[in-house]
Amino acid sequence: MIDSTYVIKKPVLTEKSTAAMNEQGVYTFIVDRRARKDEIKSAVESIYGVRVRDVRTSTLKGEIRRLRYGWVEGTQVKKAMVRLEEGQAIELF
Repeated sequence: MIDSTYVIKKPVLTEKSTAAMNEQGVYTFIVDRRARKDEIKSAVESIYGVRVRDVRTSTLKGEIRRLRYGWVEGTQVKKAMVRLEEGQAIELF
């Protein structure tokens, strides 16, 4: 079990994620790769004080680049899309 302060690394603030925040109540976070959905849910609820309806996750592979000393692969990143209950909101700005 990972401590809730280590589960969530940072929120994702792009045009697409900001539109999802405003229209659907879905917030996107970069999370620890070892974190499970139930750990992500409890971390968001404890840190931000909101109720979470569901959690969707996706793991993004690191891109492969060529450098002077050969091919290197970037690090993998895990994203979590968290949908809040009706009437709940998180102030990120």
